Amino acid sequence: MPIFHYLLQLKNCAKHHAVASTNQLHAHLIKLGLTHFVPLSNTLLNVYAKCNLLQEALQLFDEMPERDHVSWATILTAQNQANCPNKTLSIFPSMFSVDGLVPDDFVFASLVKACGSLAAIKQGKQVHGNFIVSPFFDDDVVKSSLVDMYAKYGLPDDGRVVFDSIKSKNMASWTAMIYGYARKGRKNEALELFSRVPLKNLFAWTALISGLVQSGNGVDAFVLFIEMRREGVHIIDPLVLSSIVGASANLAMLELGKQVHGLVIGLGYESCMFINNALVDMYAKCSDILAARDVFSRMSRRDVVSWTSMIVGAAQHGLAEEALSLYDRMVLNGVKPNEVTFIGLIYACSHVGLVNRGRELFKSMTEDYGIRPSLQHYTCLLDLLGRSGHLDEAENIINSMPFKSDEPTWAALLSACKHYGNSKMAIRFADHLLCLKPEEPSTYILLSNIYASSSLWEHASKARHLLETLEVRKEPGYSYIDLGKESQMFYAGEISNPMKDEIFGLLKELDVEMRRRGYVPDTSCVLHNMEHQEKERQLFWHSERLAVAYGLLKSVPGTVIRIVKNLRVCGDCHTVLKFISDIVKREIVVRDAKRYHHFKHGKCSCNDFW
Repeated sequence: MPIFHYLLQLKNCAKHHAVASTNQLHAHLIKLGLTHFVPLSNTLLNVYAKCNLLQEALQLFDEMPERDHVSWATILTAQNQANCPNKTLSIFPSMFSVDGLVPDDFVFASLVKACGSLAAIKQGKQVHGNFIVSPFFDDDVVKSSLVDMYAKYGLPDDGRVVFDSIKSKNMASWTAMIYGYARKGRKNEALELFSRVPLKNLFAWTALISGLVQSGNGVDAFVLFIEMRREGVHIIDPLVLSSIVGASANLAMLELGKQVHGLVIGLGYESCMFINNALVDMYAKCSDILAARDVFSRMSRRDVVSWTSMIVGAAQHGLAEEALSLYDRMVLNGVKPNEVTFIGLIYACSHVGLVNRGRELFKSMTEDYGIRPSLQHYTCLLDLLGRSGHLDEAENIINSMPFKSDEPTWAALLSACKHYGNSKMAIRFADHLLCLKPEEPSTYILLSNIYASSSLWEHASKARHLLETLEVRKEPGYSYIDLGKESQMFYAGEISNPMKDEIFGLLKELDVEMRRRGYVPDTSCVLHNMEHQEKERQLFWHSERLAVAYGLLKSVPGTVIRIVKNLRVCGDCHTVLKFISDIVKREIVVRDAKRYHHFKHGKCSCNDFW
């Protein structure tokens, strides 16, 4: 039988992903001794790649007596498509050392893509340098890949140099460059380039919108998404929906997120796994864990992102048992956890004091799954130990871990020392923390109180002075409430709302009732040098109280009041919100800079430790 007949059969197998037929043909070719024929082996290699049989492809590649540029381009592309870019880069040196070949344009494109996926800046620039001095230095396809690589690196200026050198720019290069600017927060340059793109199709809009979402410009992304819909652009690919769901999550705009969810269903993408993953994350971040649970339960297929999103969501809302149960189900379903999964799990353990389980998970992460702990993992473990009173063990770990401790790590341990009355250790940790020049105002309040409780007045005064210096340049504290058809932002100490009289009146009524029930203002979190009564007045006008009062006045009776605060909730406001939830018989959910607080029946889900 002529060789071209086998080539046709193999191409037909690739077209239909016919694995069984491919294996039979491969066995037949081995019997006939035809695997030495390079074009035939290359075609067989391509079939295995397209059937997602990477191991079979690698075995065939290793057994080939002779390999050419097509062989190398095929196996490198296969590894990129299998999401194994690290393997792409690790086997590439053999192209020189074993086969004596230099890269061509297809190989360069595969290498650039691998570097971009790994955010391997050094290797990416080395590949770029080799490309420039190669005979293929003017290849526009490789240049488009380089633009995409630099966009992923967050280096749009480097990408622009390459972009401007492309003679015939395709849509891939335009969208990569637009995304590069948008992702870096350079909105004006992204919009200027978008205005010049030859074809404003869905992919150009997606590049612009998703880049803006990732750079924290969610509001601008929504405005552009609405404009895209008005332009009548058909959503033939759901990636833009995933981005806009992510914008709802970042902005904590639940009602807007629900509208986007409705659009997802209307467009027929409700069974798309990565859209559902984004929806689970969005509902959890918007403090509607019941809706997150509902989306998750309806998913017909789940990957590691699906399980991890639900685990992290449950953990953040104080549902530790649910998070751990989900993990057990995840493992039983054969899904391998990743780094983020373990952050959520250890975080969950820390909020219910499951010290042994947390230690076991930390150990399992490294021994069973080969995951190297990051600073975040250590911070969660240290928080778990600190909350549970294992302060000596925590100090041993912080002194031996392979990372330099950051502000959140020291602050978590300092809070634990204060909670357990270990003043000696608290002073040691406070000195370390003060050297870092913290950026979080609540850290200085904690430091001042620690030093003052040990009569170290000079240190306490220094902490207060540093806070005053910080407050000149820090973002002011604000709380945001979304009521669906309307939303409102309140700043601490400032009320320009038309309903200020009603808000003040309600807060006064609540204050009277709280004091009757035993509330005493905790002015220790106000470090400014002023009279006690003035300190109480400052606390009275904290932004979260204004937002809650507005919510009580404007929301439908009985509904959950959801607040987003940019800073950590102070101790006094935390007490006040517990009282209010009991007085008005309403659930209040606050997402602050640290965690989610569910206030209900006079209690908080954080168990007063945050």
